[in-house]
Amino acid sequence: MEGAEEKKVPARPETLKKKQRNFTKLKIKHLRKKFAQKMLQKTRRKLIYENAKHYHKEYRQMYRSEIRMAIMARKAGNFCVPAEPKLAFVIRIRDNALIARSLGNSGIICMEDLIHAVCTVGKCFKEANDFLWPFKLSSPRGGMKKKSTHFVEGGDAGNREDQINRFTRRMN
Repeated sequence: MEGAEEKKVPARPETLKKKQRNFTKLKIKHLRKKFAQKMLQKTRRKLIYENAKHYHKEYRQMYRSEIRMAIMARKAGNFCVPAEPKLAFVIRIRDNALIARSLGNSGIICMEDLIHAVCTVGKCFKEANDFLWPFKLSSPRGGMKKKSTHFVEGGDAGNREDQINRFTRRMN
């Protein structure tokens, strides 16, 4: 065996070199993706802020027009009946990404857009309402007493006004 040349062993194994090359490629790919997501989030944040400003302006105009109508009615000797209270419902959506992923093609990218589309019955109301479909209420626990008679007569049908929260809790 003295005559046989010894094989030269590389300093680092080939598999380790390949693994390191693949790792650097994956790291670069991951960083690029992360940077693209960060830039998308930054532009989306600006758009959300602009939409919120627009909605604030719109709601303020609606509020001021109600006040203006009441003043005009008082001057004319009439009276203005304020709008009835609206039903409020609470849905826990933890992130705007869920909304943007589902309704982004409709122009709804954040919670404010979703609320605006539902409350004003805007052009994307159907899409927003369909998005909220899984959050529907079930029939109330304990059932209904009398659906045929009105609530003020001891039944279950009709306007509950101040007791709507208790009724909604039964339906969750």
